[in-house]
Amino acid sequence: MTTPQDELLPSTRRALLHRIAVAQAEGRAPSLVAAVARGGRTVWHGARTSVDGHAPDENTQYRIGSITKTFTAVLVLRLRDEGLLDLVDPLEKHLPGTGAGEATIGDLLAHTGGLAAESPAPWWERTPGTLRPELADVLGEKPLRHQVGRRFHYSNPGYTLLGALVEKLRGAAWEDVLRREVLEPLGLHRTSTRPQAPHAGGWAVHPWADVMLPEPAEDLGRMAPAGQLWSTTGDLARFAVFLVQGDDRVLSAESLREMRQPSAPPEDVDVVTGYAYGLGLELRRSGERLLVGHSGSLPGFLAFLTVAVEDDVAAVVLANCTSGVPLATVGTDLVRIVADAEPRIPEPWRPLPEVEPSVLELAGQWYWGTYSFGLRLTADGLLSLEPLSGTGRRSRFRANGDVTWTGLEGYYAGELLRPVRRPDGSVDHLDLGSFVFTRQPYDENASVPGGVDPEGWRGIG
Repeated sequence: MTTPQDELLPSTRRALLHRIAVAQAEGRAPSLVAAVARGGRTVWHGARTSVDGHAPDENTQYRIGSITKTFTAVLVLRLRDEGLLDLVDPLEKHLPGTGAGEATIGDLLAHTGGLAAESPAPWWERTPGTLRPELADVLGEKPLRHQVGRRFHYSNPGYTLLGALVEKLRGAAWEDVLRREVLEPLGLHRTSTRPQAPHAGGWAVHPWADVMLPEPAEDLGRMAPAGQLWSTTGDLARFAVFLVQGDDRVLSAESLREMRQPSAPPEDVDVVTGYAYGLGLELRRSGERLLVGHSGSLPGFLAFLTVAVEDDVAAVVLANCTSGVPLATVGTDLVRIVADAEPRIPEPWRPLPEVEPSVLELAGQWYWGTYSFGLRLTADGLLSLEPLSGTGRRSRFRANGDVTWTGLEGYYAGELLRPVRRPDGSVDHLDLGSFVFTRQPYDENASVPGGVDPEGWRGIG
């Protein structure tokens, strides 16, 4: 039962409806459906259509194109978490003979494998997958366009290889593995590799006239892991919640957090526009808001899923037209409307149930040379290092079960933080990847590299 505090305000709901109505009218989409999730559940659904009295609902399927890649990435991360592969493994180790085996599995997930953007002609999105029955037909004679690992170059064949990798290690078809390991556990019963009624038909709208042409809906065959899926706003809203919260039956929140981290070097234009790519997820910046998700398109369909993790708001937008509607803009606007009109109410502050004295001793002010930092013990049991000036290197650290902590982000990601103690047990300094943090700037009583001038601090006489 929806409680009053879970419901969106009438003004917010009208603003959402107005936004998709404008998008459908100006984009000349035969139909457009959208959903918003907040607090782990869908709180709004809207639809606009050119057919009177027959609006699609949250159970109507649309083709979602490259959002399929995020599902494939989840399958690969599951294999990694089970110890069946490592992201730094070259593809050749597990799937030999492709001609692209120098690329690592992480490279393929992040589109840094150097592979071509598309398969050889004819255009794979509008022709039967039976034309490309083998991986060699998908990759072509010269699959590489760039040096492996050096640049981000979006590659559909790269995700075909990942799908084949899943099949090899699981001993089953990609779609069967996907249904068994992801769709069924998450309750995504209206997501499938082939359309199931009710579903929208795909259309091309003439760019200079208000007339339409039906688009073919081909089975993509080998290319399925890159873009085959059909889904609904209801299912994708639930999937968006999973991408943040995780589900231990499918993939942990920690592994999903890893997927949301930038993994590919951005192109110059991406730096300007605030775009990056993780492991099967796109990252976009809208003002101060970071959004993660994926876009998708196939002839006749456009799709967009996005999540503002910090705002706890997700949006899904689907349309059945080849072009015309800027779904990324629409989805971003839906998130902004809800997050700005009804900001997330934070959880109540609660004290930690317990804390080790040796950990509490680390909290407080520290200096790296003359730079001042605050080290705080957070409610989730992490240490958070923040520059007191507001700018500078910062990171959170996770306890390793001994006396050390590992950095989780930024400059200190993967670096060890180690308290160094004197013979009497008191903390002399913190060693962070060889950087020494002391309680006072260049503390003369601590082990500062290079030592401290014995005459101490002075003015100019």
